[in-house]
Amino acid sequence: MPVRTRPDLYGLAGFKTVPIPAGTTELASNELPFGPLGSVRAAVARAAGGVHRYPDNSGRLLRECLADRFGAPVTQVSLGAGSIALCLQLAQLTSAPGDEILFPRPSFEAYSLIARTVGATARPVPLRPDGRVDLVALAAAVNDRTRLVFVCTPNNPTGGVLGRAELEKFFDAVPEDVLIVLDEAYWEFVRYPDALDGMAYVRDQAAAGRDNLVALRTFSKAFGLAGMRIGYSLSSEDIAERLRRLALPYSVGTVAQAAAVASLEADQELRQRCDEVVEQRELLRGELVGLGYRVPESGANFLWLGLGRHADLFRQHCLERRVLVKSFPGEGVRVTVGNATENDRFLSAVREFELPGMAS
Repeated sequence: MPVRTRPDLYGLAGFKTVPIPAGTTELASNELPFGPLGSVRAAVARAAGGVHRYPDNSGRLLRECLADRFGAPVTQVSLGAGSIALCLQLAQLTSAPGDEILFPRPSFEAYSLIARTVGATARPVPLRPDGRVDLVALAAAVNDRTRLVFVCTPNNPTGGVLGRAELEKFFDAVPEDVLIVLDEAYWEFVRYPDALDGMAYVRDQAAAGRDNLVALRTFSKAFGLAGMRIGYSLSSEDIAERLRRLALPYSVGTVAQAAAVASLEADQELRQRCDEVVEQRELLRGELVGLGYRVPESGANFLWLGLGRHADLFRQHCLERRVLVKSFPGEGVRVTVGNATENDRFLSAVREFELPGMAS
C-alpha cells in the first residue's frame, strides 16, 4: 500500500535549478560578482571554531545590530534561513486551504510554490505593460479569501521600483486584516529618490499601531552571502513574535549569523560594491538599448529583456557560448549584472544573436 500523501502537491514543480557547466559565466541567479570581504572571511573563520555547538536560536546579536541599523525595537526583527524562509512562515501564519495568496506575475517564483505548500490558492496578477507591479489590479484582486499579498520591489525579474505615493495608496486600499509583505531583496541597488524605504515605513507604521505590513530583506544579494542563507524582516511586535514561534529551531546557523554581523559592520565597503554594480548595470543597459533591445530601467542587480516567445532560444544561444541567463518561457530573460568581464562576455553573446523585430 503506498504512503498517503497530499494529492494537491502531486503536480508541484518545485524550485528548479540547472547544472552549470565548468567555465560558464553565471548570470542567472542575481548573485553578487564579488567574494566575501576580508573582515567577513575572518568572522566566518572565527565562528567556524564553534560549530560543534548549536547556534543562538534567538539570533539576538544580529537582531540587535539590525534594530540599531533601522532605528526599530529589537522585538520587531525576525530572522530566517534566507528571506524565502520568512515568506513561507508568513504564509503558514496567515493562510490555509481555501485562502488565497496574491502576488504579481512574473515575480519571485517561490511565491506560487509557497502558496501551494501551505494549501492556499495562488493568485498571480499580471504586471503593467511597462514591467512594473500593477498595484491597482493587485488591490482590485483582493477578496474575502485573501490572506496575504506579496509585493516585490524592485520586482524580480523585471526590476521595476515602486514609489512611495503609489504604495501608500495601495496600502490604504487593502483591508487591514490582510497581511502585505514588501519583499525588498534588492533594496541596496535602488537609486530612485521617490522609492519607498519599506523598513523605515513599516517601523513608523508599527509605532502608529498598524500591524498588517512586513518588510523583508536578505543578506544573499548586496551582502554577497547567498551561500549562507540568511534574511530578515521588520514587522509589528506581534507578527515578529509569531514568526519566531513558527521558525524551525536553529535554522539560522552560527557562521551565517557571524557573517551577517560582520557585513553590517563593513557597511561602507559594501555600499561601494553596490555602487559598482549599479554603474555596471547602467553601462550594460545602455549597450543593450544600443543593440536594439527594449530594456526597462532597473533598481536591482539584474536587467530584463522582454523577449516573449524567443526567451528560451536566447537562453540556449547564450548557454552555447558559456553564459548562463535566466529564461521565463514565453515572457523574457533576466540577466544578472556581473563584473565588467562577465558583462562583456554576455554582450559578445548578444551581438551574435539575431532576432527579427526585437520583442518588447
